[in-house]
Amino acid sequence: MTLTDAGPLIALASRRDADHARCVEAARSLPSGPLVSTWPCFTEAMHVLLRVGGHPAQAALWTLLVAGRLQLHDFSTNEVDRMAGLMEKYRDRPMDLGDASIVVVADTLGTKLVFTLDQDFQIYRLDDGSALKIVP
Repeated sequence: MTLTDAGPLIALASRRDADHARCVEAARSLPSGPLVSTWPCFTEAMHVLLRVGGHPAQAALWTLLVAGRLQLHDFSTNEVDRMAGLMEKYRDRPMDLGDASIVVVADTLGTKLVFTLDQDFQIYRLDDGSALKIVP
């Protein structure tokens, strides 16, 4: 399982994306198992994909989900509250909802590996103060 931010989802689904080749190569080196993302990241990716590649790019992302290569985490009320708290804590960045959701899921699932193109993840910390491991 690898937590996955919106950027790699966009790059994997759109051959036009500048990071497509880099993300495809990075995905080959990830641990076996599904990519795990969140509804906020999936929604962000779908929005961007509509603008840059239209329906075909969105369909490519849907295919990852339907095929089971991508799974979306369902949030508890406590996790939603924690996202709001993280966005307040990192308001100087500012932290967006997608980033907050990935950090919360990392804590919930006990994983530190995050597939992202966003350098802010080098700053974010888990509940125990530890850093995330960023790919690529």
